[in-house]
Amino acid sequence: MIDINDLKGGLTILVDRVVYLVTEAQPVKPGKGAAFVRTRLKNLKTGSVIERTFRSGEKLEEAFVEERRLQFLYGGGGTYHFMDEKTYDQVALDEERIGQAADLLKENMVVTVQEYDGQLLQFLLPMFVELKVVEAEPGLRGDTAKGGAKTVTVETGATIQVPLFIQEGDLIKIDTRSRGYVGRVG
Repeated sequence: MIDINDLKGGLTILVDRVVYLVTEAQPVKPGKGAAFVRTRLKNLKTGSVIERTFRSGEKLEEAFVEERRLQFLYGGGGTYHFMDEKTYDQVALDEERIGQAADLLKENMVVTVQEYDGQLLQFLLPMFVELKVVEAEPGLRGDTAKGGAKTVTVETGATIQVPLFIQEGDLIKIDTRSRGYVGRVG
């Protein structure tokens, strides 16, 4: 059990049988009345953020979230196969559990999964991935009708908005959180 006064960012707690990550905890000591802690909590399963206030003296249960590093082996038919880097066990995850990150997965990529009580909470790609552009329409000089960007397809099948100068065959760096173009590699 965790005392409310010991709450700090980075802790994982159980609130109403749901696992939350404490992103912010601010103790408040008003002139009158009891002290309390104002928090921002991120639901690790859905990603939604809530604000919650806890009174001084309350206790919360700490959630021990396990992080595992998995290497992506191959995918097909809506199922993606990974190997646990420590135990070498193979793990199969369906497309629904991976979410929109599926089209950025590249063979041998190492991902992180967070689990609580045997249930997958989060599937996290590396912050940046480098992928080869396999399909790009030529960008015309001075063509700014689209704001100076065009859509390309990368080797994993994902479509990404990039600047007009990116060509087929270029290796580009992509931010996996925003799915945005970061830069050209090499």
